[in-house]
Amino acid sequence: MGAHSRTGALAAVRPSRPEPAGRDRYFDTLRALALVRVVTYHTFGWAWCGLVFPSMGIMFALAGTLMAKSLERPAPKVLRGRLRRLLPPFWFWGFFVVLAMLVHGWMPDWRIVYWVVPLGDPPGSAWGEQAWEILWYLRTYLWFVLLSPLLLRLFRLAPVPVLVLSLVPVLVPAFVWSGPDNRLGSALWDLSTYLFCWMLGFAHRDGVLRRARPVPVIVLSLAALGYGAWYAFGHQADFGTYDLDENPLAQAFWSAGFVTLLMWAKARFGIGFAALARFRRLDRAVTVFNARAVTIYLWHQIALVLAVPLIDRLWEVPAFEAYLPLDSQWFLFGVGWVLIAFFVPACGWVEDVAARRKPTLLPGGRAARMGG
Repeated sequence: MGAHSRTGALAAVRPSRPEPAGRDRYFDTLRALALVRVVTYHTFGWAWCGLVFPSMGIMFALAGTLMAKSLERPAPKVLRGRLRRLLPPFWFWGFFVVLAMLVHGWMPDWRIVYWVVPLGDPPGSAWGEQAWEILWYLRTYLWFVLLSPLLLRLFRLAPVPVLVLSLVPVLVPAFVWSGPDNRLGSALWDLSTYLFCWMLGFAHRDGVLRRARPVPVIVLSLAALGYGAWYAFGHQADFGTYDLDENPLAQAFWSAGFVTLLMWAKARFGIGFAALARFRRLDRAVTVFNARAVTIYLWHQIALVLAVPLIDRLWEVPAFEAYLPLDSQWFLFGVGWVLIAFFVPACGWVEDVAARRKPTLLPGGRAARMGG
């Protein structure tokens, strides 16, 4: 494509009005809620969590929006920046996880290279599985980042058709060919499951959602929600649950409908959550969650693991045993968040270093974006 035609195509799809400067508290709040939902699900294991708030789909859509914005700059520079922001926190966290697994007898193979750049699932021992099993998100995110220059170019050729067709890949492994039954197959499933959400981020950034008519958006979103719910509940026997995390096709369509409505409402009505600034503590919490999103995501499982032996020690104190609900999952949830609150200042400064900012224990007014 020549320079003149490329410039014309970009002008046709970019927003016709400038976006407001500064942080978008609507997106910041969604990201914070998504992280809270992730911790909640990993504590209680409630199957309905994904139906109430599909956090992974939301996080991929928000990351796609930020990626489309960043790619207004040269792609190589953007990709280097993404890798620089993601990998140091991952390496810092991975050092402790890998060391702990080695001490507990783990013998790695050549796949340990994925602990350097997680283009594939980093291997690990069964003992450390609760820590490393969450890395599928980083692996999927990293592949979306690397593919984004191509995906964005493809999207801008025909935004609406490409967006709709981005749901097709998840239908292939579900009905045509399930792919290899290994780590590669899992990676293909994850990419196809959340491809629509990532592309939806492009659609928001380029103003496609803002220009879309309400009736088609609402009808198609409700149809996707309906199909996702039907497939989840109608195939419980196959998956053993209606949990969307166990059912990629249901996850893809439910997330597509849910996140489309959230992103379209933002684009259509200009929802900003500016009033959040009136509630200083809540506003600060949202800021911290966004500035330390990678830290919270990586360390929350370790916090929940460490909470168990910590609570076991509390049983040895008669007063605690008598007056504290030590056997309650809610108590575990609370202790987990206390430990997360410890990890945020103890480990979160790595995100500042990765972003070439002055390290701070707790962020102030400006927040780092997960993948931003």
